[in-house]
Amino acid sequence: MTSSAPVPRVIAVVGPTAAGKSDLGVALAQHFDGEVINADSMQLYRGMDIGTAKLTPEERRGVPHRLLDIWDVTEAASVAEYQRLARAEIDRLLAAGRTPVLVGGSGLYVRGAIDVMEFPGTDPDVRARLEAELAAEGPGVLHARLAAADPAAARAILPGNGRRIVRALEVIEITGRPFTANLPGHESVYDTVQIGVDVDRPELDARITSRVDRMWDQGLVDEVRTLEAAGLREGRTASRALGYQQVLTFLAGECTVDAARAETVRATKRFARRQDSWFRRDPRVHWLSGAADRLPELRTRALTLVERAVTA
Repeated sequence: MTSSAPVPRVIAVVGPTAAGKSDLGVALAQHFDGEVINADSMQLYRGMDIGTAKLTPEERRGVPHRLLDIWDVTEAASVAEYQRLARAEIDRLLAAGRTPVLVGGSGLYVRGAIDVMEFPGTDPDVRARLEAELAAEGPGVLHARLAAADPAAARAILPGNGRRIVRALEVIEITGRPFTANLPGHESVYDTVQIGVDVDRPELDARITSRVDRMWDQGLVDEVRTLEAAGLREGRTASRALGYQQVLTFLAGECTVDAARAETVRATKRFARRQDSWFRRDPRVHWLSGAADRLPELRTRALTLVERAVTA
């Protein structure tokens, strides 16, 4: 790279599920001689392909994708470990004069990769006690306790997500501060251009319904059945993934396959709303329309936005 060439920055493509982030990430990586770094927490898992809408090798169009398929479904997700891995990839690309393109809708993972963020430690005794309470009383009781201690955290964490509830209560007990007080501010580690892909709610809901239909047609039930044999049901994180959780319920005989499909649509729509709310709170995100009638312009507008930021 010559001294007159622009210094490469990190590009982050964020927003709700089904908005079109993956395709835009590939286009930006192609244009800026970069690589895609996955920031979808469930695409980190091997074998979870159909239900996470993981791009096929053909859809990646020759662009290397990093941090896909790195964990077994039995492993619990760790934002701290993801941070370490993502920053190693970002630093490698920047050192080579190339462009890291972070793509995903897992808000805490995106923030962990690009923002100043330190993780409170763990206390095995506190964790064990809380997990025992979770097993004995269920997540609802612990969620109510979290709501009393940290209402903002309770709003952000689903009442059924026992793993995250336990972690939030553990952090509160260890630090003596609300869990949300430990979340990062808007202080970046890297010079980052964040692009949010915005799709109006009715269109996004329709896309989600169509996506779930495709997943079922492509064999999601069989994928989950295969992963169940590999330990998916015991995976504390992977078993909670949208679609996978619902199909596991069906495979256990607790609902019909049609009910599992319908619940996947409903849960994904709820999740997309939470994703959108998370990213909207970050004033650094530049929102571009990903509506179907604007898709031909999305790549051009994103390129213009990044090039303006790089040369400013």
